[in-house]
Amino acid sequence: MGNSPSEQYGSDKAEAKHFLLYDFMQVAGGAERVTLTLAQALPNFQTVVSRCYAQAQPLLDGSPVSVRELRGGWSTYLPRILESMWCFRFRSQCLHDAQQVVYSGFYAPLAVYQQRGGQRIYYCHTIPRYAYDLYESTLAQFPLPLRPLYALFVHWFRKRYESAIGRMDRILVNSENVRQRLKRYTGLDAEVVYPPVATQHFEQLGDGGYYLSTARLVANKRVDVIIQAFAHMPRHRLVVLSGGPELERLQALAAGASHIEFTGWQTDEQLRRWVGRARAVIYVPVDEDFGMSPVEAMAAGKPVIGVAQGGLLETVVDGVTGFLVQDPPTAEAVMNAVAKTEATRGDAMSAACIAQALQFTQERFVERMRSILFEAGE
Repeated sequence: MGNSPSEQYGSDKAEAKHFLLYDFMQVAGGAERVTLTLAQALPNFQTVVSRCYAQAQPLLDGSPVSVRELRGGWSTYLPRILESMWCFRFRSQCLHDAQQVVYSGFYAPLAVYQQRGGQRIYYCHTIPRYAYDLYESTLAQFPLPLRPLYALFVHWFRKRYESAIGRMDRILVNSENVRQRLKRYTGLDAEVVYPPVATQHFEQLGDGGYYLSTARLVANKRVDVIIQAFAHMPRHRLVVLSGGPELERLQALAAGASHIEFTGWQTDEQLRRWVGRARAVIYVPVDEDFGMSPVEAMAAGKPVIGVAQGGLLETVVDGVTGFLVQDPPTAEAVMNAVAKTEATRGDAMSAACIAQALQFTQERFVERMRSILFEAGE
């Protein structure tokens, strides 16, 4: 069935008793992919979002899942976050008689108040970090006159978010890192269910002799540290396989370094080819929730140079499937990790990478989620 944003449901759909909720289909991102993977594995669940955006349409077109939007009326004129909150809080009456609902995201849990009975399960990709651990840095980005308004919004939203997820029968998170963060800020505990990574689509395609950065070009991905390191290693080629608001600054940082290449965003197929021919992948973000890129790299038999922080501590085995530098990463530390990779890479490390990636397959995720939902539905 198609994925038209204006998908309408017949009476059989209206009678659905099982639902899968996510905030909105904004881009072809990790959380969107997790939602569609789970939806495809649970064909008797209706998938509901507040809105589908144009940037996510290629992802939706490639999926057999039908996605229902709640948007409509005057709320379509609201900013994205406020529209999503309104839709789930006041336009989700379809949940009244639901038997099972899987909630995910920040705003979809607000629909829990419409669910009169049945099981309530929350799958947490991450907490809304702009309202918790990244609150101060986010607040500082606002002009001074707007900061009090932002502070009021965050105070208001925290109460509603915590109240909503506190009504869940079971809370699942995508990593131990997120479990600890959730407990630290809300006092709620959870079970870890690692997200599905499409490891089956990645394979070794040889050694193209380059190191690869796949992180979005934003400050918290720290791609500048990688560029600074390679600026001092002219014998090693770096390919930056992404885009983002920091593109111009990073290009200026790499000015004159012909061995550093920026490709811009690539299609999924192109990404797999670049990863498959890389010598290694470098990924050093700030406190990543889980991080699919390192697992994708290992699935292709490629070692990962990462940071010993966040989700990478759960996926990359230091000295076995790559090398973890201490936080905060420095250009010198990345250079040292490249030297170690050059000295260690080979068939044994590639085999270890592939074996490690198999812990995070789509099949494992689906099997675990089906087991939880079957148990909850008994």
